[in-house]
Amino acid sequence: MASVKLDIPIKAPPAKVWEAVSDVGEIHTRFVPGFVTDTKLEGDTRTVTFETGFVAQELIVDIDGSAMRLAYSVRPNELMTHHHASFEVVPEGETACRLVWQADFLPAGAEEAVRGMMEQGAAVMKRTLGAA
Repeated sequence: MASVKLDIPIKAPPAKVWEAVSDVGEIHTRFVPGFVTDTKLEGDTRTVTFETGFVAQELIVDIDGSAMRLAYSVRPNELMTHHHASFEVVPEGETACRLVWQADFLPAGAEEAVRGMMEQGAAVMKRTLGAA
């Protein structure tokens, strides 16, 4: 098993960041525009299309507003046989926060590809949310 954890500083009110993170059907417009080009939500399953053309099916596991934490799992695909991840908004005053993104997955050999996608997504999140 491999794990990737990113701690992303965001210069925006925690509540505004949480609104974007928790709007699970609109991540292509509110959270990671350009990096994700389309999102379709059907029940607790989200289909995410990335700018590369890669399509992932994700199960929304939990949306905890009081903890500002979202947990999701990517269904097995050509890259991974297991995946579980979460976002947590950690307030740092009224105008800033950290967005902690952690993913655990198999096989461990997918780490380079997963880390690359997460780092690219994190850069878009920081730019999008910090500009809000």
